[in-house]
Amino acid sequence: MTMKHKEEQKQTAEWREDDSAAMKWMEFPREVLIGKNVLNDVPAVLNKLKISKKVFLVTGKNTLDVAGKRIKELVENNGGVCEICVSEKASPEEVLKLTEAGKAFEADCFLGVGSGRSIDLAKISSKNCDVPFISIPTAASHDGIVSARASIHSDGKSESVEAQAPIAVIADTDMISKAPFRLLAAGCGDVISNYTSVLDWELASRHQNEPFSRSAAMMAYMSADMISNSADLIRPGLDSSARIAVKALVLSGAAMSVAGSSRPASGAEHMFSHALDRIASKPALHGEQCAVGSIMMMYLHGGDWEKLRDSLRQIGAPTSASEMGIEDEEIVEALLRAHTIRPERYTILGSDGLTPSAAEKMAVVTKVITG
Repeated sequence: MTMKHKEEQKQTAEWREDDSAAMKWMEFPREVLIGKNVLNDVPAVLNKLKISKKVFLVTGKNTLDVAGKRIKELVENNGGVCEICVSEKASPEEVLKLTEAGKAFEADCFLGVGSGRSIDLAKISSKNCDVPFISIPTAASHDGIVSARASIHSDGKSESVEAQAPIAVIADTDMISKAPFRLLAAGCGDVISNYTSVLDWELASRHQNEPFSRSAAMMAYMSADMISNSADLIRPGLDSSARIAVKALVLSGAAMSVAGSSRPASGAEHMFSHALDRIASKPALHGEQCAVGSIMMMYLHGGDWEKLRDSLRQIGAPTSASEMGIEDEEIVEALLRAHTIRPERYTILGSDGLTPSAAEKMAVVTKVITG
């Protein structure tokens, strides 16, 4: 075999896609504004995208005062009409309510204004109404601010569903830096967990012949590197810290768009987090749980879990059960159930999961529990 032939084979393997992948569209925001006081640019973005007349705004009780009322004023001063709906929970019933309200209003677009729930509801409801939506995060708590996936809660369970990516992202770092720092640290944890997500995806590609996109994987790794390499710079109340976190979250969301799935940013550590949501009497934040799960999954992969843990500690994110306010027994039980959360998704946990002794050992070795 010639050197040229070997190189061609290598390139074919690196960029291998299944036939259906070529038919998938990659959704990206057309406009991404990240910076201080960019909330004031909402009218300009709406005008540029030609969706400024009838704006349906989804927000929460707290974020209504933080940003919702201000955005309504900006839209109406720009000659548009803005309908505000205050959401209470991300449930199928709430999606139906918002969809019907959006259609009755004949909305040109949806704005999701909040830290998570409101954005998820806006991205699903806007898709149901066949209109675009704009993501306006008030906190950088997870990478859902850009992704085409959304979390819906029903019967005590959290389910990831297909929605649509935002046509624009407007992230005011001044506003985000004033949100509780715990939310920012959780967002950083969600991005850092991409390290193990990609390892699981590569494993599935080798063991299950699952389609794998090297470009999407590289983007996910880059977003994790952005946080890990800047861990000493991420501090409470700093506009610069919010800027780093949001850029990493946007890149992580873009990686999912390239992949056409959540694969580059959701592996066994996310399955652990979803299991913990069902088991723990008081679950922690999504990004916190994913980060702690990533420490343990990196141990299983034989990687440098201590470096990952140290980056989280530098940021000020929790790295143990006690720091998350979760019982040791709940951590072990979540590890044992994690492989059942998305059985179709192959990860380091395999199809049979962990034995109780293996689950406890990895949690003790990584100092997630005391043992």
